Amino acid sequence: MSDAPDPTPEVPAVYQPYVPEPNVSAGPLLNRLSLAAPFGWLRQGWQDLWRAPSVSLFFGVCFFVMGLAVLLVFKHAPLYTLALCAGFLLLGPFLCLGVYQVSRRLERGGVPTLDDAMGAWMPRIGQIAIFGAVLLVLEMLWGRASLVVFAVSFQGMPDFAGSIQKLLDPQNLNFIVAYLTVGSIFAGLIFAFSVIAMPMLLDRDTDAVTAGLASFKLCLTQPVVMFVWGVLITSLIVLAMLPYFAGLLIVGPWVGHATWHAYRAALATDAAPESVTAPGAL
Repeated sequence: MSDAPDPTPEVPAVYQPYVPEPNVSAGPLLNRLSLAAPFGWLRQGWQDLWRAPSVSLFFGVCFFVMGLAVLLVFKHAPLYTLALCAGFLLLGPFLCLGVYQVSRRLERGGVPTLDDAMGAWMPRIGQIAIFGAVLLVLEMLWGRASLVVFAVSFQGMPDFAGSIQKLLDPQNLNFIVAYLTVGSIFAGLIFAFSVIAMPMLLDRDTDAVTAGLASFKLCLTQPVVMFVWGVLITSLIVLAMLPYFAGLLIVGPWVGHATWHAYRAALATDAAPESVTAPGAL
C-alpha cells in the first residue's frame, strides 16, 4: 500500500557532509556537490538495483517493451521514431517514479514491493500529474519541432523506408546538425526543470512549481556537476538503446535508482533521521 509523503524525510548519514550552496537564496536549500558525486550516485543506484532485483527488473522490462514499440513505429512511420526516442529520454523522470519508490523504501529499511512501487504516485497524484503534463507538452512540442526540421531540411517529408542508415547519410549533415541542435535545447530545458523534481514530488509535501524551480536552481548554481550527471545518464541510456533496447532491462532502473540518490544528495534538510517503519505504516 502506498504511503503519504513525509514533509521532512529522514537523511541518511551518507548525505550529511555536504555544505549548503549559498549562491541563490530563493527556493529550497541545496547542498554543494562535488564533481565525483554523480559517480557515487551511480554506485548507490547499482546497489539498490540488486538489493531489490525483482521489482527493479520489472520496470526494466517495461522500458524494454517500450523500446520494442519504438522499433515497430520506426518500421511503419520512421519520421516519428526520433521524436519518440527523444520523448523516451526526456520523460524518464516521470516513468521512473516506481523505481524512486523502491530506493525510498530501501533507504528507510523497508522491503520494496511491486504494488507499493506501482502505486507510489497516488498520494501526490495531483502535483505529479501537473508536472507530468508539462513534460508531455514539451515532448509534443519537440515532436512537432522535429517534423519541421525534417520538412525544412528535405523540402518535404522524405521516405527512408525504415532505414536509419539512409537517414544518417553524410549528405544529410545539415539535417543532423539542425536536429541535434533543436533536440539539445529541448533536452537541456527539460533536464534543468526535472532532474530532481519527480523524486522531490514523490518524497515531500510540495507542489510542482516548487519542485521544478528546485531542479532549475540546482542546475543554475552547480552547472558543471549537473552537466557531468546529464552526460553520464544520457550516455548510458543511448548505449542501452543500441542493441534493440535490450540494455534498458538493466540501465533503465539503474538510472532511476541513481536519480533518487542525486535528489537526496542535492537537497539540504535539517531533519533528524526518523525511525524505520514498515512500508504500509509510513
